[in-house]
Amino acid sequence: MTSTLPQASSGSTSTVTIADPAITIEALSLYYGSSRALWEITLPIAAKKITALIGPSGCGKSTLLRCINRMNDLVDGVRIEGSIRFLGRDINAKDVDVTALRRRIGMVFQKSNPFPKSIFENVAFGPRLHGVTRRAELEVIVEKSLRGAALWDEVKDRLQQSALGMSGGQQQRLCIARAIAVEPEVILFDEPCSALDPIATSKIEDLMFDLKDRYTLAIVTHNMQQAARVSDYTAFLYLGRLVEFGETEGLFTKPARKETEDYIMGRFG
Repeated sequence: MTSTLPQASSGSTSTVTIADPAITIEALSLYYGSSRALWEITLPIAAKKITALIGPSGCGKSTLLRCINRMNDLVDGVRIEGSIRFLGRDINAKDVDVTALRRRIGMVFQKSNPFPKSIFENVAFGPRLHGVTRRAELEVIVEKSLRGAALWDEVKDRLQQSALGMSGGQQQRLCIARAIAVEPEVILFDEPCSALDPIATSKIEDLMFDLKDRYTLAIVTHNMQQAARVSDYTAFLYLGRLVEFGETEGLFTKPARKETEDYIMGRFG
C-alpha cells in the first residue's frame, strides 16, 4: 500500500487579521548554508493570546519559533531574509542587543533543562544575571515566579534542595518559572509536553491559560489535540512553508486548504 503526500503549497491562506500583533513575521526565509528551510513566511503573533504552530516533523515549526528570539544565531551557516518585528522593531537589526531581546522573549524547551542548582537558584539565575543582587529582592522574585508557574505550594518548603530531584512535570514548570522571573513579554514553548505524562501535561496546559493573561505565548506541538485545546490561533506549516493560519476553532473544523484538512484528518504526517 502506498500513500501520496501533498505537494508543498505555493502560497498560504489566512482566515483572520490580527490587529496590533505583538510580533509580525514578514516574508521570512531561512537558509542553512545553501539549503532553504523556511520559505517567505508571513505570520502575526497575537498579543496575550496563544498561537500554535503545527505540522509534521521537519516542516520548520521549531526553526520558525527559534527565529523569534534569535536562537538560530547559535547555528553555523544560518542566513535569514525578511523581517520579524517586535514592538515595531526588526529583531535582526545589527544594533539589537540579543541578550536583552531574549530577556523579553523567553523560551521553554522540549526537554526540561533545570540547572544542577537548588530550586531557588534556578529561578534566581536570570535576575542575578541582570543585576539583581539583594537577597530580599530575589526572594520576592522567586516566590512570585514560582506562584506564576503554579509551583510554589509544591516546593516552598524545599527551595534549597536540588532541582534535579523534582519530577519531570515539576522541572518543566520550574523552567517556566525561570523564564518569567526576568519579566518577559513573550514566552515561546517548543514541544513543552512531549516528554510528560497526561497529568503533568494537563497542568502545563492549565498554566498556559493562566499565563496568557500576562504574556504572549507561541507553542510548537505535534499534538493536534493539544493545539485545539489550548490555542487561540493556529498556523499549519508544511515543507517549510506556511499553508494556513487562522482562529483555531475554524482551522480545525473548516480548514480553507486541502493540505490542512488532510493533515488534521491524519492522512499524512
